[in-house]
Amino acid sequence: MTAAVNPFSESPVPMLPPDTSPAAIRDALIDEERAEFERAYQEAMVEAAETLDLSRVLDVLRDYHRIAWLTQRQGVEAHRRMLKNVAHAIRTGEAPSGSASAEDVKALIRKRLGE
Repeated sequence: MTAAVNPFSESPVPMLPPDTSPAAIRDALIDEERAEFERAYQEAMVEAAETLDLSRVLDVLRDYHRIAWLTQRQGVEAHRRMLKNVAHAIRTGEAPSGSASAEDVKALIRKRLGE
């Protein structure tokens, strides 16, 4: 049996930037989100194998790359604090203490727009 001949000197498929590979994304996530990423990625890969469509895989990578980037940018503890604040707001319906009210935010937007 002979190996298939590759007509391309280089791969015609562009390489992913290093920080967007599945392994790099996984490594940049906090533990709490890492398992969720692995599950979503595996499910997307199974779907891709069945449908021959990588759209969901690319969506998972894009979504979790944003989370990984944000986590690294703001720091792990700040990211955990943000998740805790969001969970509190969802659970209680109340904004975290020290948050600007919706009216304050709207006023700031109007001011910046010169209205």
